[in-house]
Amino acid sequence: MATTHVTEKQARQTAEAARESEWRKPSFGKELFLGRLRLDLIDPRPDLPPSPDAEEFLAKLGAFLRTDVDGPQIERDARIPDEVFQGLAGLGAFGMKIDKEYGGLGLSNLHYCKALTLTGSVNASLAALLSAHQSIGVPQPLKLFGSPEQKKAFLPRLAAGEVSAFLLTEPDVGSDPARLGTVADPVEGGYRLNGVKLWATNGTLATLLVVMARVPGKGITAFVVEGDSDGITIERRNAFLGLRGLENSVTRFHDVFVPEKNVIGGLGKGLKIALTTLNTGRLSLPAMCVGAGKRALTIAREWSAERVQWGRPVGSHEAVASKIAFIAATTYAMESMLDLSCLIADDASNDIRIEAALVKLFASEMAWLVADELIQIRGGRGYETADSLAARGERAAEAEQILRDLRINRIFEGSTEIMHLLIAREAVDAHLSVAGNIIDPDAALSRKARAGARAGAFYARWLPTLAVGQGQNPAGYGQFGPLAHHLRYVERASRKLARSTFYAMSRWQGRLERKQGFLGRIVDIGAELYAMSAVCARARAEQKSCPEGRELADLFCRQSRLRAEALFAALWDNTDRLDVKAAERVLGGRYAFLEEGVIAPDPAGLAWVAAWQPGPAEVPDVRRRIPRP
Repeated sequence: MATTHVTEKQARQTAEAARESEWRKPSFGKELFLGRLRLDLIDPRPDLPPSPDAEEFLAKLGAFLRTDVDGPQIERDARIPDEVFQGLAGLGAFGMKIDKEYGGLGLSNLHYCKALTLTGSVNASLAALLSAHQSIGVPQPLKLFGSPEQKKAFLPRLAAGEVSAFLLTEPDVGSDPARLGTVADPVEGGYRLNGVKLWATNGTLATLLVVMARVPGKGITAFVVEGDSDGITIERRNAFLGLRGLENSVTRFHDVFVPEKNVIGGLGKGLKIALTTLNTGRLSLPAMCVGAGKRALTIAREWSAERVQWGRPVGSHEAVASKIAFIAATTYAMESMLDLSCLIADDASNDIRIEAALVKLFASEMAWLVADELIQIRGGRGYETADSLAARGERAAEAEQILRDLRINRIFEGSTEIMHLLIAREAVDAHLSVAGNIIDPDAALSRKARAGARAGAFYARWLPTLAVGQGQNPAGYGQFGPLAHHLRYVERASRKLARSTFYAMSRWQGRLERKQGFLGRIVDIGAELYAMSAVCARARAEQKSCPEGRELADLFCRQSRLRAEALFAALWDNTDRLDVKAAERVLGGRYAFLEEGVIAPDPAGLAWVAAWQPGPAEVPDVRRRIPRP
C-alpha cells in the first residue's frame, strides 16, 4: 500500500496548517463560544434582495420534479435515468452556483439550498448529485481560487450539464489527509498522477474532477483533471445503505498527465482550498435534512390524525404527541439555522465557518432522530417499504427510506466526531492565540514567557466579562417579546460555556485535545445555543407574516434548554475515563468471551481496509456517460 506514514504530531501539524488562521470578519459563533451573545450580527437578519430569476427557476424546477422525475423508480432501480440528467441540465440546475458570466444561474446560497431541499424531497440521491457537483466539486473551488483562465475553460462546461466530483478520500485515508498516498510527480509541462481514490460521489459519471494529490516537497495540491484522461479507470460503483441512486466510485489514476495550468490556487494549497470550500459547501447537507424533516412532519401529521387506537387518534396520546412536537419544533429549528447561515453567507459581512459547521452538525444529528421518531410513530408501517405498502393498497409513505438516506449525513463532509474536533478547535482559537505557547511542550522558555504576558493581559480583560451580562437583566432582550427569556438563557449559558472551556484549558492544558468527550459536549451546547438564537431571530423577523412561528420557536427553545442543561451536567459528571479504559480492554481482547455464541461470516482472508498498489487497473472500467440531448 502506498499510503504515507506520519506521526500523530505531523498529522496535527498538517491539519493546523490547512485551517484559516485569521478572523478578518466578525463571527456570531466565535463570539458565542467566548461568552458573548452578539445578537447584532444576526438580528435583524440580513436582507436578501428580491431575485425574480431565482424564484422562476425554483418554480420550473418544482414543476419538472413533479412531472418528470419518478423518485420511487430511482430507488427501485438504484439509478438516475439519463432523461433526468438531461432535464436538470436544461433547467440550468448544474450551474446553480456558477456565476452568470460563465453560463450559470448565480443563485444565492439561500436559493441554492431551497433548490436542494425541493430536489431532495423527491429523491435524496438527486440532491446529493447536485450538491456534490457544486458544493465540493469543481465549480466552488474554481469560484474561490481558480484563475480567470480556469474559470473560462471549465465553468461554462459545468453550467451546461457536465458533472464534476471531488476526490480526496483513499482506501486508508479519510479525515487524516497527512497520510495521503496519491502522488503528483512533476514532469515536463505538468504532473503525473498515480493513486487510488475511494468514495468519489459522482465519480462514475464525472467528466471533470477535483483531485487532491501530494506533490513531493510541496505538499497536498488541488488539480482539475479531465475525467476521460488516459490512465483513469473507474474500477467500481459502490453501493450503500441509502442514497441508492448515488453514482459513487473507486477511481484509479495510473500515470495520468495533468497540465501545469490545471493546478488550483498554487502548489501545497490543496487542504486549505478544501476546508475553505466546505465553509459554505456544508450548507447543502442541512438543506436535505430540512427537506426530510418537512416530509416527516407531513407523514406524522396525516397518519397521526387518521389512525385511531383506543378510541382516539394516535396523535392525541401523549406518548405520540411528544414525538410529533419534537419533529415540528426540530424541523423549524433546522430550517431557521440553515436560512440564517445562508443569509449571513450571502451578506458576506460575517465569517461563517463556525455557523456552517454547527448547522451541519446539528441538522445531521437531529434529522436522524426525527426520522427515527417517524418510524416509531408509524409502527410496523414505518419499517415497511413504500412499495410494499402500495402493493397492499395503502399510501406509500417512504419513512424507512428517509431514515436510510439520512444516515450518511452524520458522516458526509466531516463525521460528527470530526465536526466536534473541528469546531472545538475554532472555539478555543482565541485562547490558543494568546496562551498556546504556554501549553506547547516544544515551545522555548522565551516563547512561553512572552505568551504568559499576553495571556495575563487577555484574561484580565476577558474573565470579568463572564460574571455578569444582559441575561441577568429581567428586561433584557425585551424586543423579542415572549421569547426574551429564552435569549436571556442563551446569554447566561454562553458565559457559562466560556467559563467551562477556560476551566478545562486550565485543568488539562495540552491534554485538552484528547478530551474528545468534553469537547464534543462543549460544541453540542454551542449548537443548541446557536439554534435557539436562530429560531428567535426568525420568529421576530416573521412575526407579522407568520405569527405561528413564535409558538414553534418557544417550543423548540424549551426542548433545547433541557438538552443543553443535560450537556452542561455531563461536562463534569460522565464515564469518559472509564469508557476509554473499557475500550482499551476490548481492543486488548479482555472481553472476547462476550463475542462467543454467535456465528460470524467467514472473512475469507479479506482485510478490513483493502490494500492498493500503484499501477494500471486490473478490472474493467465501469464509467457512465450521459448522452447529450
